[in-house]
Amino acid sequence: MTSDTAQTEPVTAQAERLQELITHARVVLWDFDGPICRLFAGHSATRVAAELVEWLERRGLHGLLAEGELDTEDPHVVLRAVNRRHPDSDLVAELEERLTQEELRAVPSALPTAFADPLIRTWTAVGARLAIATNNSPQVVREYLASRELLECFTPHIYGRTQDLQYLKPHPYYLNRALTAMGTAPSDALFIGDTPTDCQAAREAGVPFLGYARNERKGKLLLDAGATDIVGSLKPLLESLWG
Repeated sequence: MTSDTAQTEPVTAQAERLQELITHARVVLWDFDGPICRLFAGHSATRVAAELVEWLERRGLHGLLAEGELDTEDPHVVLRAVNRRHPDSDLVAELEERLTQEELRAVPSALPTAFADPLIRTWTAVGARLAIATNNSPQVVREYLASRELLECFTPHIYGRTQDLQYLKPHPYYLNRALTAMGTAPSDALFIGDTPTDCQAAREAGVPFLGYARNERKGKLLLDAGATDIVGSLKPLLESLWG
């Protein structure tokens, strides 16, 4: 086998697999932060997490967080930690609202994922129905999509975080809500996500999963989570639709 052949075969196999996923997907479910944009590209998620921790500390509540949670770079880690210790409390509701406001501040500087906008428009044009299943606030998703003139591609099917945090992914609740509302069987859908929790939620909902990994670290995390179909760019999906 020549080196040229060795390089060509995996690409062809991936293209065929992507075509198979696209062909069977009557409904395409999207995670938001990652596959559609980098929400905190210009408004640091690390800083947001630190500010949530500081807010708890000013109230003498830093003891609610374990050592690994005090210096997390992920605001959702703080939110989940507090909810585990005080579920459905006013404290959780206030913390969730603070995170929502930080996400809204991040929208103007969010970085669109390469090829996401044309892929969304093309998929809609060829007749697929689209939905969002995200751990971000639906209000934030709507504001971002409106800024890109993409909101009509998803309305009304945007499902995301509320103050009832037990349903955050990896719980399949948001995916199941979308499928039920759209009258679609899990096998007729495709979920595009970029985290292990996305992969797990898809598995529990019975939905085929396509991982989006913008770098090797994210790719390894998805592989370790059991993802079998992973792309480093959305361009091959767009090319498959055009084909």
